[in-house]
Amino acid sequence: MRAENGPEQPAPAPTVHDVETRSRTGFVSGFLVGALMGAGIALLFAPERGEKTRGRLRRRMRSLSEDAMDGIDSASSRTRSELARRKKRLKAELEQIRERARARAEEARKALE
Repeated sequence: MRAENGPEQPAPAPTVHDVETRSRTGFVSGFLVGALMGAGIALLFAPERGEKTRGRLRRRMRSLSEDAMDGIDSASSRTRSELARRKKRLKAELEQIRERARARAEEARKALE
C-alpha cells in the first residue's frame, strides 16, 4: 500500500560522526561491562578476606576509570584535530571551486560580448 504523501524515502546513510559515536559508545560500554564482569569473577574466586578484596577492587576500578577517561580525552583530542584538518581542506577545495566558477563566468561574459 502506498502512503498518502508518496513513496517512502530510504533512510539517510549514516554519517562518519554517527559511525564514530556508535563505535566509541560501544567500546566504552564493552569496557565497563568487562570491568564489572571481571570484578564479579574476582569476588567469586578471591582467596582473601572480603574487605581486603573490596578495597583492591575499588582501587582497581578507580584506576580503570581514570584510564578510560584518559582514553576518551585522547580520542576526543584526536577527533578535534582530524575535524580541524578536514575543515581546512574543505575550505581550500571550496575556494578552488569558487575560483573556477568565477573564471568560467568571466569567460562566458566575454563570449557574450
